[in-house]
Amino acid sequence: MATETSTQVGADVRLGLLEQMMRIRAFETAANQLYLSAKMPGLTHLYIGEEAVGVGVCSVLRVDDVITSTHRGHGHCIAKGADIQRMFCELLGKEEGYCRGKGGSMHIADHAHGNLGANAIVGGSAGIATGAAFAAQRLGTDRVAVCFFGDGALGQGLLYEVMNMAALWKLPVVYVCENNLYNEYTHVSEVTAGSIPARAEAFGIPAEEVDGQDVLTVRAAAGRGVDRARSGDGPSFILAATYRYHGHHVGDVDRAYYRTKEEEQLWVTERDPIELLATRIGDDPAVAALRERIDAQVADAVAYALDAPYPDPNEVTQDVFA
Repeated sequence: MATETSTQVGADVRLGLLEQMMRIRAFETAANQLYLSAKMPGLTHLYIGEEAVGVGVCSVLRVDDVITSTHRGHGHCIAKGADIQRMFCELLGKEEGYCRGKGGSMHIADHAHGNLGANAIVGGSAGIATGAAFAAQRLGTDRVAVCFFGDGALGQGLLYEVMNMAALWKLPVVYVCENNLYNEYTHVSEVTAGSIPARAEAFGIPAEEVDGQDVLTVRAAAGRGVDRARSGDGPSFILAATYRYHGHHVGDVDRAYYRTKEEEQLWVTERDPIELLATRIGDDPAVAALRERIDAQVADAVAYALDAPYPDPNEVTQDVFA
């Protein structure tokens, strides 16, 4: 895409961005309810509050561009075009899920839409994204890879090894750090020294720091990074300041021991990414229609997944060994 500013985004594109953020929010809200009602096995890590990052970045990608995700990966998956019905099937361990019910929340992937998968290892997908960028370059394509990772990955050596290679070889990769302020339960300031953008700039990689709650600002920064990568100029780094509303994972109700209710309320009431964009769009009846349609879609997808069959027990060893 030709690089655009946040003020150049048309009304239809803004509604599309809002729709994707609403879809992620509704999906995650339903996932939380499935857990609380004991219908979903295991934990899942919600993306509520961070929707603008995944949506803003993925809105400038092509279907054949690839992303790698984190253990908080539902938002990235939906933003890249995944089917929510198949996603709910995966969360519930059903045969029609993206990994035939074997991956669950933390390993969800959708290769058809360029999502190479979530990753339970902090920073673990950095090598995968950089490898995908290397492959795209070697094959002579103009595909781009995007690596999403949280602030906790800033303490992982793998990230700096691959950024060094990406800079040396001018690989078409965009590194997107979703800084939601907490490495699980520890504030980023207690475990991350110095300037975060400077970590990329040390390798000669241009870095931008953006408001991760403003989807238009994220989209504009991502557009610049993707244009740079696609033109052969190499990697870039985006630091998006964001916030997760519902704690580290589903059911994480009592969070007072690591962050205050006042802090949470400030982000919810003043920095919610969906409401920020809805306010910019203004009094448009299409917004209310979006909410109704998405709520119905999610309800139908949940109902379908709950009734969907489990895999045959004979499949238990399939895809386990290489």
